[in-house]
Amino acid sequence: MLDGKRILLIIGGGVAAYKSLDLARRLMERGASVRGVLTPAGQQFITPMSVASLTGDECYTELFSLKDEAEMGHIRLSREADLVVIAPATADLMAKMANGLANDLASTILLATDKQVLIAPAMNAEMWAHKATQRNIETLKRDGILMVGPGDGMLACGEVGPGRLAEVPDMVAAIEDYFSGGIRPLTGKHIVVTAGPTHEPIDPVRYIANRSSGKQGFEIAGALAELGAKVSLVAGPVSLNTPAGVSRIDVETAVEMESAVQNALPADAAICVAAVADWRMKTGSNGEKLKKSKDGIPALDLTENPDILKGLSGMKSGRPALVVGFAAETEKVIEHATAKRERKGCDMIVANDVSAATGIMGGDSNQVHIISDKGVESWPTMGKDDVAKALAKTIAAVLTD
Repeated sequence: MLDGKRILLIIGGGVAAYKSLDLARRLMERGASVRGVLTPAGQQFITPMSVASLTGDECYTELFSLKDEAEMGHIRLSREADLVVIAPATADLMAKMANGLANDLASTILLATDKQVLIAPAMNAEMWAHKATQRNIETLKRDGILMVGPGDGMLACGEVGPGRLAEVPDMVAAIEDYFSGGIRPLTGKHIVVTAGPTHEPIDPVRYIANRSSGKQGFEIAGALAELGAKVSLVAGPVSLNTPAGVSRIDVETAVEMESAVQNALPADAAICVAAVADWRMKTGSNGEKLKKSKDGIPALDLTENPDILKGLSGMKSGRPALVVGFAAETEKVIEHATAKRERKGCDMIVANDVSAATGIMGGDSNQVHIISDKGVESWPTMGKDDVAKALAKTIAAVLTD
């Protein structure tokens, strides 16, 4: 969506300036080129070197630069971009914009630009609520300036209220919305994602489970939301933050997960990433902890858990148009995953090798194979966030075909 787009990123002064580095990285991951402008106040929090190193381009800081202004740098910078983004946009920068002041490089660029400007405000809650700031905001809105945020919550100063810089995924989504005319490829689609393990109680202190950090499933849920989908994330017991724009349903057992998935339907797609335990206790322990005894190891009377993936794939009516399963294998990865796809009846299987040597289980990277009726597509090792973005694009292509 951002392939070839040129973004001028103006970084104002504030503790949240560090987020601008992550914003630049994520925009570049999506194909955009980013050029940085750092205000004097911004340089109190991050350095020109960090901006330049990340973007691969010079970081501009001075209005009266012999080298840059010989080429009318403030004019050139303002015109060569497809979009000008200010993050964080301080009260001072917004006041200058609203009143047409131009006494430094950033404000001069903003007065000289003929391109759309998007601001992400960040400041103390009282500064945000001040009549002068609100007056300036209204002026900027009338002038056609786009805005994302601010968020509400704990601020760097220790106070609580509006004024937090928008989260990076929200800023990326706002930028993508601008270039797509507000329409992202999964807008209007509902997708159910399962993630994490399930815990099947043996007694009040023990349980049966599969190893799963939930990281890959949560990344996928977030990537789908970034493309405009309404995402219902059914999460097993993990300690992960809910991705921006995602509706989360917490469960513990496989039976609870199956019920939550069914309650979340209808959906356009179901992405079953969760590592659901295969078995559970047939009967409970009556609330009592199992004790060691001289009679030896107690027998566990187990029964099979519901097969959520197979159940979704085999629905007679209301079946999601796309059902995707995951196969965590330790040998013959593609062979076993292909057999699993046929056995479960799903449209696609995402397979990976989770043997100890790979470090995938619980790690931050993954290497997957996409198995469908079109054959096998093997992807290189990537961060789990990058795997999620690539898979989200694949899902979008299928659902919008």
